[in-house]
Amino acid sequence: MKIALIQLTSSASYLTNLQRVSVMIENAMINSPSVVILPEYFIQLSNAENRFDIAQAAICLAIQSRLSELALQYRIYIVAGTIPIASATSGRYFNATLVFGPDGRLIKRYDKIHLFRLHQVDESYNETLHFDRGSQVCTFMVGEYKFGLAICYDLRFPELFREMGEVDAIILPAAFTETTGKAHWEILCRARAIENQCYFLAVNQGGWHESGHKTFGHTMAIDPWGSISDSCTIGEDIVYVEIDKNLINRVRSKLPAMNHRVL
Repeated sequence: MKIALIQLTSSASYLTNLQRVSVMIENAMINSPSVVILPEYFIQLSNAENRFDIAQAAICLAIQSRLSELALQYRIYIVAGTIPIASATSGRYFNATLVFGPDGRLIKRYDKIHLFRLHQVDESYNETLHFDRGSQVCTFMVGEYKFGLAICYDLRFPELFREMGEVDAIILPAAFTETTGKAHWEILCRARAIENQCYFLAVNQGGWHESGHKTFGHTMAIDPWGSISDSCTIGEDIVYVEIDKNLINRVRSKLPAMNHRVL
């Protein structure tokens, strides 16, 4: 099964970003992927006060309708991670990954469980100011392949991935910052692939944004042995990977670590 990982440098305009997504997906179709993955905050990356306007019912529905149209048009699965969706508490949101099937239907939603907080002299982030945390581990099937869903900061919590059970691939849309990305991105992504003996598909934002901060990029597809199958650096790009059950089975057979767990 071929998968396309689309790295973006999203702007503050959701309309501009939707148009860019449409173009990038069209470009990806040259290689005939079955699944296309978008990064965290693909729909908008902004610090402006009005950045949650896109969670209003009419706009949110229009965004989802466009994603549904693209999935149906190209007969693909689109893993659209992430868009803000209003919670039951006024002024609060979930950071949600939505999965659309080849028939255009929404088949799965994952709400980010671990909310990012970073505080240092010249840089500060706190997702808990606006977002509620999700509570449900999420997996879904594409044919015979089982996928697990996580988002960005979830990467640092290996127990989440154990809760998924045996999966063939883990999908991680992200907007990893330059600061933390340089230090931790590759090593954590490869560790999650190695310890779960599955493909790890890490799709990041990459570049300078209108908000004034820089994301790390380096979107990468990692195989079950921990080797990087394909990757990019910074800027908008597409990474491809062919996932193979035979390779998963060979890795798990020669080093059956999953069967050796005692806790």
